[in-house]
Amino acid sequence: MPPRALGWMRANLFSSVGNTVTTLVALYVIARVAWGVVDWGIVHAVWTAPGGRACEAASHGEGACWAFLREWYRFILFGRYPYFEQWRPLFVVLLFVALLLGSCDRRLWGMRIALLWGAGLAVNLWLMLGGVFGLTYVPTELWSGLPLTLILAIVGLALAFPLAIVLALGRRSRMPAVRGLCVAYIELVRGVPLITVLFMASVMLPLFLPEGTTIDKLVRAQAGFVLFYAAYLAEVVRGGLQAIPAGQEEAADALGLGYWRKTRLVILPQALKIAIPPLVNIFIAGFKDTTLVTIIGLFDLISTASNAITDPNWRGFYVEAYGFIALLYFVFCFFMSRYSQALERSLARDRR
Repeated sequence: MPPRALGWMRANLFSSVGNTVTTLVALYVIARVAWGVVDWGIVHAVWTAPGGRACEAASHGEGACWAFLREWYRFILFGRYPYFEQWRPLFVVLLFVALLLGSCDRRLWGMRIALLWGAGLAVNLWLMLGGVFGLTYVPTELWSGLPLTLILAIVGLALAFPLAIVLALGRRSRMPAVRGLCVAYIELVRGVPLITVLFMASVMLPLFLPEGTTIDKLVRAQAGFVLFYAAYLAEVVRGGLQAIPAGQEEAADALGLGYWRKTRLVILPQALKIAIPPLVNIFIAGFKDTTLVTIIGLFDLISTASNAITDPNWRGFYVEAYGFIALLYFVFCFFMSRYSQALERSLARDRR
């Protein structure tokens, strides 16, 4: 082991008797847990089996039944989307991932990334919905699984963010009417749970529409998601705005910049840099909160996994099902967390 590593271990893990005992106990616990996971997930696991009972018999109830995921992974990922058309939601997921990775390149920021996202969302809508250019029409009632989760989270948060900026600026406005409306909206929406907003959008809103007028359930859920998270993001943006020293605005005024140019060129860039950690926290929470659409009849990852384990031939393998979707959620959330940290470091270098 390199001397530098040994020095770090002595300084941080074995610097005293208490630290040494704590380190050894932690290593013992980690080793026990790791071995338990390996023993259950690999050593005694069953990878192929004709059915749930055969899978359980092969593992003697001591290991994982990955044969369940081999049988049901397509349903968990894509749900009720037509089986022979599931290449389309697969491409949608891959395109979303490509757009997210492309957004990490700061050289593309600006009009180019906006055009890329506009084109990407248009292609995704065409792939999911179909009905033109030779693709079979698939109604939104059949959209489910991972593509539905990504659409609700990415599109919802992307639309909520500019609305949140407007609300944050309105709450700091010197115009009493504008400030009062923004404060009322933010406090009202933040005072109710997301389930209530989704329920109102799905069940109550159609009752107030003119007879014969309908709005797609997915569109209503997406609108409720946007309106709900705009209020939370607005408070985060407002916190960043309040952290800007007054001298920045005074300097912009001295240069003769108008309100909108001052806000766009001086105030907002600094405020959003400061607000990166809480913004990412809201993004992660919003991505996970898409599971709540289950209550209004939309089939996200949680719903498709729950339906899969109700099959009489594969009943009871909930650990494998929920572990699989937990891994998917973790990958996306971990990516957001690590990218935000890298972005903070990069912007900190720019400031220095």
